[in-house]
Amino acid sequence: MTATLSLGGVSSFYGAVQALRSVDLEVNPGEIVTLIGANGAGKSTLMMTVCGNPRARTGTILHEGHDITNLPTHLIMRRGIAQSPEGRRIFGRMTVHENLLMGAEAAGRTDTPALLEEVLALFPRLRERAGQRGGTLSGGEQQMLAIARALMSRPRLLLLDEPSLGLAPLVARQIFGAIRELNQRTGLTVLLVEQNAYQALRLAHRGYVLVNGAITMAGTGAELLARPEVRAAYLEGAHA
Repeated sequence: MTATLSLGGVSSFYGAVQALRSVDLEVNPGEIVTLIGANGAGKSTLMMTVCGNPRARTGTILHEGHDITNLPTHLIMRRGIAQSPEGRRIFGRMTVHENLLMGAEAAGRTDTPALLEEVLALFPRLRERAGQRGGTLSGGEQQMLAIARALMSRPRLLLLDEPSLGLAPLVARQIFGAIRELNQRTGLTVLLVEQNAYQALRLAHRGYVLVNGAITMAGTGAELLARPEVRAAYLEGAHA
């Protein structure tokens, strides 16, 4: 079986500062794979390196067996990869409806009405807010919009960067529930970067631990949840 995403020996830099150190990582079709680690470990950098900014200086990035290491970002996205970035980055002056249309247009989709129905069924709150400017939404609604906009390209691989950041626990659970539903219903493949390691590992089929830009541990979500060193570093008190 060809992996949806495969990183082999990937290193990347910001100027002279090395951010990723020979990272090996695989995401197989239909999996939710999570990447956990402390702030500054390189989690978001890994996501951005997959998208071509920063560019991998060493190693290879494959998407469905095709080398995308040196492709321009817009061509990487056109291969069926979508990203919901950290900090949401929605278009604050555009309405919810307009934000969603941008997601389809950027990927060159022509089945916009059907895609709209799918994402609005997943996030009914957005249907209620369709004519409202994105910048006036609550934090949770903005996160729903960021994910829905990414889904408007109907990706085969969804990169989710810190979807629960800054959200109330109830809203965060709703977001994780939507991700699980998508995966179970459509088989969508997801690479998830998440500060809330407890929720992420409960959701994920497999996980990797990133420390100072290097993978130090890997296993199923359940295996990593049971590891004492993972519990001590990332879980103690987090799910109280």
